[in-house]
Amino acid sequence: MEELVAGIILALVLLAAIRRPFGWNEAAVGVPAAALVMGIGLVPVEAALATARQLLPTVLFLAAILAFGHLCASAGVFDHLGALAGRASAGRPARLLLLTVGLAAVTTAVLTLDATVVLLTPVVWRTAQRVGAPRRPHLYACLHLANAGSLLLPVSNLTNLLAFTASGLSFGRFAALMTLPWLVTCLLEWLALRAFFRRDLPDPDRDNAVAVVPHDPAPRYALTVLVLTVVGIGVASALGVAPAVAAAGGVLLLAVPRLLRRELTPRALVLSANPGFCVFVIALGVVVDAVTRHGLGSALENALPDGEGLAALLVLAFVAALLANVVNNLPATLLMLPVVAGHPIAVLAVLLGVNIGPNLTYVGSLATLLWRRLLPYADRPRGGQFHALGALTVPPVLAAATVALWASALLL
Repeated sequence: MEELVAGIILALVLLAAIRRPFGWNEAAVGVPAAALVMGIGLVPVEAALATARQLLPTVLFLAAILAFGHLCASAGVFDHLGALAGRASAGRPARLLLLTVGLAAVTTAVLTLDATVVLLTPVVWRTAQRVGAPRRPHLYACLHLANAGSLLLPVSNLTNLLAFTASGLSFGRFAALMTLPWLVTCLLEWLALRAFFRRDLPDPDRDNAVAVVPHDPAPRYALTVLVLTVVGIGVASALGVAPAVAAAGGVLLLAVPRLLRRELTPRALVLSANPGFCVFVIALGVVVDAVTRHGLGSALENALPDGEGLAALLVLAFVAALLANVVNNLPATLLMLPVVAGHPIAVLAVLLGVNIGPNLTYVGSLATLLWRRLLPYADRPRGGQFHALGALTVPPVLAAATVALWASALLL
């Protein structure tokens, strides 16, 4: 009965986060649900507080990097990069797709998948429209590289931050092990998009159109702060300093001048960190703990293989992907990490599954649902096309990325 009640509460929380009834923030349901599981004894209060303390550093970093991404956007970083891609494409849709894949992969790696979904996607939409390229392939590229491309750094995704903590790896070691899987994933995603949308992408040899994209001065200060912040996060992690400190430094460097010029208000700065979602993450951790304590955790532990051989890594990756498409990738991460804790390569295999797997269905990640809501109605994906592309890409990309991780672990 306790397992059933915990599962129902988790399902309701996820449904509310996905549907957002009455425009409610996720925390409006997540916090009462966390209080409920404590109130009825599914999770002891002491354990809930321990979960909150464990997640707090990760959530603080998430808040800082979300605010940093919005400040970069308001400084014109994404508009500048979009204009560069538009001019470099020379009006050729196939070339623009390649540039979009690269831009989305790098943006996701450095500024999280939320920056790609919320801030880069509108820029790509405008750029494709300006150069006369079909918008749909480039919009799909933003989504697929937001999810599957968020493998490289601990900062690329909230799931990465959770896995980074559980793995015990250093920032540099994490990045080194995930570089080959990230490159393989980005390459295969580009090839799949190129093949799937081949009719929408004219032969570049016959396409002599010239892109006309406005040229604005580069936001040099913001770009410099961006580079310094990314380097600072890596250095801070290597020195044992919380990455949130370096991210907060980047926020201050971008925000203080704008606050002094009254171009930004403190309230807008706080809201850019999405505090409601940050609180929701902690509340969700408590709710997932209730499910883990009452059956699912032990079931996963008994069902999943031990070790870090190739076969075991493939099973972990595909189970994580399946679970992500059933209960969303954030709860799937919270459910599976305790099972593989202490085995760094196994943790990374789970991460492959919860990051690449969500491209299969709408409910795989909250980022996918947000991406779909943000698109103009005419450009929203058709269900058949979305799932067909997911079925084409997810299994082979996930298998290849897992093999690449296994090879990286042997070589490094």
